[in-house]
Amino acid sequence: TFALALDVGSGRGYIAQHLTKETVEKLIQVDIAENALKNTVESEIPTINVVADEEFLPFKKDTFDLVISSLSLHWVNDLPRAFREIHQVLKPDGVFIGAMFGGDTLYELRCSLQLAELEREGGFSPHVSPFTAVSDLGYLLSRAGFNTLTVDTDEIQVNYPGLFEVMEDLQGKYVLCMGENNCSWNRKPLLHRETMLAAAAIYREMYGNSDGSVPATFQIYYMIGWKFHESQARPAERGSATVSFGDLAKIDGLLSRGKK
Repeated sequence: TFALALDVGSGRGYIAQHLTKETVEKLIQVDIAENALKNTVESEIPTINVVADEEFLPFKKDTFDLVISSLSLHWVNDLPRAFREIHQVLKPDGVFIGAMFGGDTLYELRCSLQLAELEREGGFSPHVSPFTAVSDLGYLLSRAGFNTLTVDTDEIQVNYPGLFEVMEDLQGKYVLCMGENNCSWNRKPLLHRETMLAAAAIYREMYGNSDGSVPATFQIYYMIGWKFHESQARPAERGSATVSFGDLAKIDGLLSRGKK
């Protein structure tokens, strides 16, 4: 049971409704979007909403037993700082559990737009927010002070009738829960109609399914990191092993011998 938990980038509180009193006794929800916190969904757990930036968490050191974050950290300007802030507010032996969109998210859309812009306008600018590579994630968490790390990836493909439906979903229906518009300052304010039509044709030609639909890929990184405490298990000293990896093929025989 976690006495006090923090949800970083909580939005309207989508995670809170899946937590139970037996797991979390009290939850603080933090988001930079004030309107989202004003319209949070109901939860059986006592919650407090705080408007704050993920990079400047307004809490004392060693405050929370658990910090969670779901699909919001790709919006952070300074991800290393956000991880350091999360680590700082965790109690020793506290755990951070997070999920964020990864580097291959919407690669079909990005590639199609870039090729169309190169062809029609002689250059391209970013139209999808930047994402972190999984090869960097473990290093960033470790540098922030987390140990006993677990990092995993998953990919979800959603099929759409075409490119325009993908963009409509990202900019319209999902903007309240995902906000997947482009946050880059150097983005172009608009795309020409001919470029959009070319991008739609490229999307269908390069990635189209046999039934005429097109896929949109969402890559998700899952991460778990712990704040150090003396009670945590530590790796054995180098050279202290009593069994060689070369004996793994004989593991059944070794186990049966041990029982005897």
